[in-house]
Amino acid sequence: MSRKTAVVTGASSGIGAATAKALAEAGFDVVLGARRVDRLAEVAAACGGTALELDVTDEDSVAAFTAVVSRCDLLVNNAGGAFGLDSVAEADIELWQRMYDVNVLGTARVTKALLPKLVASGDGQVVVVGSIAGHQPYPGGGGYNAAKHAEAAVTRVLRMELLGQPVRVCEVDPGMVETEFSVVRFEGDQERADAVYAGMTPLTAEDVAESIAWVATRPAHVNIDQITITPRDQAGAQMVHRHQ
Repeated sequence: MSRKTAVVTGASSGIGAATAKALAEAGFDVVLGARRVDRLAEVAAACGGTALELDVTDEDSVAAFTAVVSRCDLLVNNAGGAFGLDSVAEADIELWQRMYDVNVLGTARVTKALLPKLVASGDGQVVVVGSIAGHQPYPGGGGYNAAKHAEAAVTRVLRMELLGQPVRVCEVDPGMVETEFSVVRFEGDQERADAVYAGMTPLTAEDVAESIAWVATRPAHVNIDQITITPRDQAGAQMVHRHQ
């Protein structure tokens, strides 16, 4: 029996890179996509995967990427991100548009392109890495909240539309995970990013990747609809226990 192929977007670092490694360990051939090809190649080499340049916000890039993928049994839509903490009153519309494009339309573009191959596999699966921000809004998170709520809606609609087809759909929503996420959100301000996790123990990328690998290896008749993963120190999007 030939090995199944998993495609992971945003795989050059963080949850995406950890997921690519976890899936390789679970027996998948892994195709990794991201914009940062040098870092992507390093991750691919570490897990024996194939690195392909991918910008989920660009139609031509998605088309070129998916054309090379001959088989797809599992798609992990991980590419995403938050930019800034603008209030609605001070919203930077360009940043909001970027968040919508990468989180919502990026997921839609890649899923649409690979769906025929997922169906053809006879046991396909789509995993969307969302966020606790997709069901718990918070002040300053309007743009990201809106994007992640929309991404969650797309995921849930996809599940309904694929009923009767051999494709499962899962939404994985992490809480606070210490990756480059906050550094990107705060435009490289490491001190501000570190403050997000001060006094508490956040999740690691590997914690989330382990859950994704578990979802991906359930029997074909088992669909894990949604998982929210938070640190013990977090009970809500902005409810965090910080140790003295």
